[in-house]
Order: sequence, then structure tokens, then C-alpha cells
Amino acid sequence: MKTQRSFGAATSHLLRNTANVVVTGAVIAGGMAAHSAHAAWIDTWAASIQPVWTADALPLPKGIPDTLTKSTIRQIVRLSVGGQRIRIAISNEYGAMPVTVGGAHIAKLTDTSQKIDTSTDRSVTFHGQSSTTIPPGKRVVSDPIDMPVASLARLAVSLYLPRRTPLTTFHWDGRQQAEVIAGDRLGDAQLANPSLLDARLLLSEVLVDAQQGTSTIVALGDSITDGRGTTIDAGRRWTDDLAHRVADDHIAVINAGISGARLLRDGMGVKAMARLERDVLDRPNVKTVIVLLGTNDIGWPGSSFASNEEPMTAQALIEGYRQLIERAHTRGIRVVGGTIAPFEGALEGSDVKGYYTAGKDKVRQEINAWIRTSGAFDAVADFDSVLRDPAHPTRMLPAFDVGDHLHPNDAGNAAMAQALTPAILFGK
Repeated sequence: MKTQRSFGAATSHLLRNTANVVVTGAVIAGGMAAHSAHAAWIDTWAASIQPVWTADALPLPKGIPDTLTKSTIRQIVRLSVGGQRIRIAISNEYGAMPVTVGGAHIAKLTDTSQKIDTSTDRSVTFHGQSSTTIPPGKRVVSDPIDMPVASLARLAVSLYLPRRTPLTTFHWDGRQQAEVIAGDRLGDAQLANPSLLDARLLLSEVLVDAQQGTSTIVALGDSITDGRGTTIDAGRRWTDDLAHRVADDHIAVINAGISGARLLRDGMGVKAMARLERDVLDRPNVKTVIVLLGTNDIGWPGSSFASNEEPMTAQALIEGYRQLIERAHTRGIRVVGGTIAPFEGALEGSDVKGYYTAGKDKVRQEINAWIRTSGAFDAVADFDSVLRDPAHPTRMLPAFDVGDHLHPNDAGNAAMAQALTPAILFGK
């Protein structure tokens, strides 16, 4: 493996002279950003948002309250690249009514704790005002905040909801606990006895005015990309490991994984073909997208998740990949195809039945063969080869298996990140 510095050398020829900035305090429809080419505002952190579901729709609890009233939400984010100023984006994309944010603060954390450094605490404004109301189906981006932040910095973003707020726009599997407490506690260094949630609420991006020439890698995937199986609050997803390796080379890494995501049909979020614009193509300075999707397209039909769906075919998925690749290539984005990891025995002993069959594994292997040999992708990340058990190739290696035979643990995620060489990511 080459050193961190090799990533910078490998990408220098790809960097563009233009960059993008979000209009100050702008309300933006459906996640679509308004951009200008005179400053380098880019996403340094993001959580792909999704609509809530009912118990009848999916056999998994959403894990958040239906509403919050007069409450403060504090969420921890780890940036990928740094800058001299930052902004936050708050989304109401799946809301049926306006969401009012009565106030927002952002602050650095003290060391590795959840306690904020009050000397860094900054109030966030929107068009110069401390509060903002986000119409249904839209998001709002804050005014710039003067706060120099380093690459990989951890920040606390606190939002106060003064009115009864239905929670309809969220990210289910945050891998970082959010804190919720009654009242306006925006400036508290530490929230006293908060309720803890595993989800992300309303917060969709953090942006920085990064150094000119900073580029972005987006990981578009399902729960394996989202980090299901990794240690909560530890930043051990494969995208986190990758961000550590490339941060000094001015490369942002954005995780656009959604647990339960599928390529061709809606799952626990809208299908990837529908969110591609929002989560990849519309982000500034994206040079590479890593696509790791298909497990749920294969596993869901006939299972407890989608008992009446017809089985997925390799040809249907391949056609979907081809469309995704074509759309990314029209924006000049390099597309890396990730092979689908083995999942024999997936979710055995849980309430989910029928996720794996031998027939489904045959489809997986057909698709992996196409990903490896077709040449349709610009490069291949062979995650199947990394994660499978050589003695039982239809199963995940026990040392990498979190225990459900579907999701890799911290060690498995680290191995996935190590497989992403500069040649795969950037062609050099």
C-alpha cells in the first residue's frame, strides 16, 4: 500500500480550477444546491436522509419519537477535511409541514469526550437570524460561521425545536448517538441526562470553505457502507478509515450509505437511482463515487422485507448499474464498482426470514463476475474477495463477521478500506 502522500500525487492531475459555494442562508428545494464558482465550499460531512416508515411497512423499529416539542437535539459529527469557515444544512425533505428551528449552535469537542469546548461555541444564523423555518420538501443552508476546523475534527451541532415538530426526515443508523433534552440547552457544555438516539435528525450536511483543489469521494451504498456492524461512537466504518488516510491530501470522503438501501427499488430510503442526483451528482467537486449496492436488491425479495416481490435477476441489476455509470460519467465522475459480499446465513435467528437462499447467491455471483470482467466500471473494489471465507466462499470470514453473517465488524471495515488503493480510486 502506498503512503497517504501518494493519494495527493495520484489526484493532482484530476483537480479542477473551479469550485462551488452555496448561496448564503438559501432555502434549497429537495436537497438541490444553488452554486457559484468563486469559492471552495464543499461538503465535509453528510448523512443521507430518508423518510420515516410505519411498522406495517417494514419489520424494523424506526427508533425515534414521532414528534419533539421544546427540545434540544445535539449531534456529533466528524469532519473529513478542514477549512477556515463552516456551514450546516438542515433538511425537511420528507416533511409534510414546515419545521421551525428556534436556534442552532456549533462547537468543537474537548478531546475525545462528548463535552463541548464552550470557548469555541458559535451561534448559527440563517439570513442573519437565529431562527429559520424550513418549508416541506426543502432544506436550508446556514450563513458562514467563522470557525477554523482541522481535518477529522469532531464537532457538536445543537438544534432547538420550539414547536411541536413531527420527525419525518432522518437518517436511521447514525453510528453516533444523538442527545435529546427538554428545553433550550443550546449553550450547555454537556447535556444533563439526555435521551439517546442512534439516528440523525434533520441535520444533513456540514460544509467547509476548503482549500482550492480539494476533491471529494462519495461512497454510495447500503448498510455495509452506512456502518451497520461497526462500534457506535467510534468512527470505524470503512469510509472513516479511508477519510483518515486521505485527509492530508485535501480529499473529502462523504458516506452516502443508507441501511436497507437498494439500487432499483425503495427500501429503508428511496432507491439509489432516485437519490443519485442529491447524494452524489449535485455535491461539489466529486471526483470518484464508490458504488456498493445490490445486496438488498437480491436479499429482500421473498424475505420478511418484501415477501411478495419477484426474485431479482442479474440482468436487471446490471442494467441499473449501467444507467448509474452513464449518469455519473456525464458529470466527469469516476465510478468504482464494489463487488457484493457473501451473505449465506444472513439474519438467521432474527425476525427476518428468507433473506438468503442458494438461488440468491447464484445471482450475486453472476453480478460479481460482471462487475469484475465487463469493464463497465472505471475500476473494481473487490470487497467480496476481501470479506469472504476462503474455506466457505458463500459466507463472510468469521474474523470479519459482526455475527449476523451480513455485516462486517470493525476489522472487516478496516480491511475494506485497505483494499482501496490510489489506482482504484483515481486511476494512478
